[in-house]
Amino acid sequence: MVKLPQYNGLVAALGGGQTTRFIGGVVRDSMLGQPVCDIDMATRLKPEEVINRLESAGIKAVPTGIAHGTVTAVTKSGPVEITTLRRDVSTDGRHATVAFTDDWQEDAARRDFTINALSANPETGEIFDYFGGRDDLTAGHIRFIGEPLQRIAEDHLRILRFFRFFARFGKGDPDAAAYDACAARANDLMALSRERIASEVLKLLSYAAPVAAVRMMLARDILKPVLPEIFSADCLADLVSREGADRNAVRRLAALIGPNPIVAKEIAARLKLSNAQSKRLVKACGWTEAFTTIESLAYRIGPESAHDRLLLGGRDATGLEGWQRPVFPISGGSLIARGLQAGPAVAQTLRNIENAWIDAGFPKAAAFETIVAQQLRRSTQP
Repeated sequence: MVKLPQYNGLVAALGGGQTTRFIGGVVRDSMLGQPVCDIDMATRLKPEEVINRLESAGIKAVPTGIAHGTVTAVTKSGPVEITTLRRDVSTDGRHATVAFTDDWQEDAARRDFTINALSANPETGEIFDYFGGRDDLTAGHIRFIGEPLQRIAEDHLRILRFFRFFARFGKGDPDAAAYDACAARANDLMALSRERIASEVLKLLSYAAPVAAVRMMLARDILKPVLPEIFSADCLADLVSREGADRNAVRRLAALIGPNPIVAKEIAARLKLSNAQSKRLVKACGWTEAFTTIESLAYRIGPESAHDRLLLGGRDATGLEGWQRPVFPISGGSLIARGLQAGPAVAQTLRNIENAWIDAGFPKAAAFETIVAQQLRRSTQP
């Protein structure tokens, strides 16, 4: 049974369970008793009628993917994607041309895995299962609908999705036909946009237990066409074993890359990671670089990146709990006021003072003044 009463008004506006169902992840996750993040619905209604019905009911409608039949309803409980039932007309591995249909099973057949083709009547909670997805979900069996090689040819991203869903729901050995097909078509990944690859890889790495899925990919060289630098999951396994609930996908990607900031920068550019993700990845991959104290490391690269490096290096990161970055207590203007001639020497002296201050453990008052006096004397010596 899958019932979400907070969406009863939306369901009524769309004509009830005869015309509209919950589909995919919301059904799957509800059956497992897991939190539901995204709400998707499928409907026999055409997109224009969906918009008209929503607006008539006072529900905001956003045509987020109107060409493919998707309208987003903005409700008090959050956004809901509503997509008209579809069938594939043609596919090229990256895009699909679709036509609308009113056949629930035809729409379900175009989905990738049996566990994602489940649907539910939003009024009664009745679950519809055309391909054995319910049993597969219970068994932790990730299985393509139809012939795996053909399904991957239709959409190459399904290779990575197979391992992502295995990381989250899989149990035991992978489906042999699916695994073989992913290995046989691994080169198809090169045709995908790097953003889509990055999104799938980071999602996989965000799950509680990604190691088995990553080892499966590496064992058959499935990542090699797009991430040839990654060849071992040992560091990832070590990291996962000690990080507990404090898991981060970028940090885990760093564990797969290894302690090589140059390679990390290349991979970040290739995957077109965001600036924030790229910086964090590159900093994390410097985890073998020496440092004096945890606090000095946190001051130089930031507490988040320091935490990453400590975890990756197998060190205790508890010293950073509640740590606040101290404010450097002097400026270039203050040095000039003390007699230092304006120019390049000011910036260099500031750096020297800051380094000495960090190494001394961020002292204040008299101890800091001693550091300043020492560095000023050195900078004015002939």
